Formats: sequence, C-alpha cells, structure tokens
Amino acid sequence: MSAKDIRRRLAEKMAGEITLSEDPGETLKKWRKNFEISQIDLSKYLEISPSVISDYESGRRKSPGTLIVGRIVDALLELDLRKGGKKLSSYGNILRSGFDANAIYDMYEYSTPLLLENFAKLIQADKIVGNFNKVINGYTIIDSIKAILELSSNEFYRLYGWSTERALIFTKLSTGKSPMVAIRVANLKPGAVVLQGLSRSEIDLTARKIAEIEQIPLMSTALPIQQLIEALRSGK
Repeated sequence: MSAKDIRRRLAEKMAGEITLSEDPGETLKKWRKNFEISQIDLSKYLEISPSVISDYESGRRKSPGTLIVGRIVDALLELDLRKGGKKLSSYGNILRSGFDANAIYDMYEYSTPLLLENFAKLIQADKIVGNFNKVINGYTIIDSIKAILELSSNEFYRLYGWSTERALIFTKLSTGKSPMVAIRVANLKPGAVVLQGLSRSEIDLTARKIAEIEQIPLMSTALPIQQLIEALRSGK
C-alpha cells in the first residue's frame, strides 16, 4: 500500500467518523489530539481564528459541514507530514498489517472519548499506578500469550486500533511482567493497561515500575473474560 493510499484511506475514515458522530466536535477534538496538533497550529494552517476550532470542538458553533471537515482532516494530515509523518507512519502499519486476529477477544473504538476513571469503574478495576483523570478512545482485550508469541512488531501495532489512547487489556497472565516489557520496547504506548485476572499483590514489581516510567495508568480486574466483555459492551 502506497503512502498516497494510506493517506486517502485514513482521511476517509477520519472524515466519516467526524461527520457521522453524535458529537462531531468531540470526535474532531479526539482526532486532533491523536495527531498531537494544537488548536493554534491547526488554526494557523487553516488561516482562521483558534476560537473557531475551539467553538467547533466544544459545540458552541454549529457542527462543521463535510467541506470544512475535509479541510480540517487534510490539515491534520499535512501538519503531521511536516513534523515527520510519525502518526501517518503508525497508522500505515495498522493498515498494512494483516494478521490472524485470534490474539484479540474484543476491540472497540469510542466515537467520543471516555474518562479513564469511569472506564475503571465499569470493569471494577483496582487502580495500581498512574493518572486516571484522562480519556481513552477505545479498548482491546488481548490473549497475552498469543500476542507475545505470535505477533511481529508491526502486527503488534494492530492492537492499538485507530488510536494509541486506548486501554490494552491483557489476559492469561501470571505476573503481568511480559506485556509491560513488550510495551516498554515498543514505539507506541497505550493510554492505559489492564491486567485481567491478577490481584494487586500478584503483579510483578517490574511491571509496576515500567508503568510508572512510561506514565501509563495501570490497573487490574478480577472479572472473568466473558463478564469483562459484557461489562464493556453494556457500558458503551
């Protein structure tokens, strides 16, 4: 897949998600933050006031039409290219990778961000370390054994879906150390990590230390996998 194809497919996804969202402003804000572009930089590129972007994102201004959404999406992609194209490259890995999804139990993208504190309550999580006053854009429930043993580094990126600001929920663990080590050496970092089936006392100290160093909120949940999936689906 060429760089041009990646940009086109990503632009179509972004524009479609923003336009069809129940809260277009919040979805627009999500994508802008995914690309780590400030309101000021975006407004400068578009030659409009930063307050216009702020008004769109907050809902104070009428939802932008398809033409304006298209301009904003193109601006985000172009600004990323000017910074080296890091995000486009990451999304390219996601689009190019085609692997057997047996390592994934469930995967979901939120149309609008969810506060991590609320996510933790939803899965009855024990918060181990980190700041939970942030938002995530989705989650992936992963068979940690299959993911670590079977997925290549490029395929591992597929676990992030369309946003790194998501919770990676690892199952079939003994101490939680292995997935945290894998995250430590990866270029992309998740918005949060959930260790399923482990109590606080069972979590390896190295896993906690990595979470602290990488500033990744770490939590655990005792919910069985099927109950975990049901809780997340009912809460969506």
